[in-house]
Amino acid sequence: MQFLLLVTIFILCVIVLYMGVLTLALDKLGLSTHSAMLLLGCTLLGSTINMPLFQISAEAPPDEEMQKMQSWLFGRPLPFTGKTIVAINVGGALIPVTFSVYLASSNRLPPLQLLLAIAIVAAVCYLTSRPIRGLGIGMPIFVAPLAAALTATTIAPENSAPMAYICGTLGVLIGADLMRLNDIRKIGTPVASIGGAGTFDGIFLTGIVAVLLS
Repeated sequence: MQFLLLVTIFILCVIVLYMGVLTLALDKLGLSTHSAMLLLGCTLLGSTINMPLFQISAEAPPDEEMQKMQSWLFGRPLPFTGKTIVAINVGGALIPVTFSVYLASSNRLPPLQLLLAIAIVAAVCYLTSRPIRGLGIGMPIFVAPLAAALTATTIAPENSAPMAYICGTLGVLIGADLMRLNDIRKIGTPVASIGGAGTFDGIFLTGIVAVLLS
């Protein structure tokens, strides 16, 4: 009973801490509490939606161990038919891109600086990401946030928070997802989603952590 109580308290503390950190990051981007909660809610809801784009031929399915891992991650074995459906995740791609466009226009970020920052982070993400057979594209979790924060504070110190979010999220999308589309053929998975699992994958997490570090 005491152990269960301690676990419950720990979980509540983690939730409170996370919400506080998230609120702080979004406040640095100039969002009100209502707007921040709306963004988070849309991201959470959108993370469950993958919109199919096209289908490509792929290599052999993963081995038995990878299939077991897929079953553990997704709740059931995923059938593989020699084709991979490439989809885009609403919460992990469309919403961050839309929010990035809003930040760029509302903060009047210089286009050349913005493109340079995105290109730098995209290059870092491409060089540090790797296809993981049976799962998708993997990348060390703190590489993109650190790259985005350093790039933003160097290129646009007066607008480092919005710049860090934009180049962080778009850098991951371009470098670790779009530039790795050809590698999807090698991972043997039935569905590959641009934007990952959505909510708290590399893209959303990268944007928030990059803002805090900037």
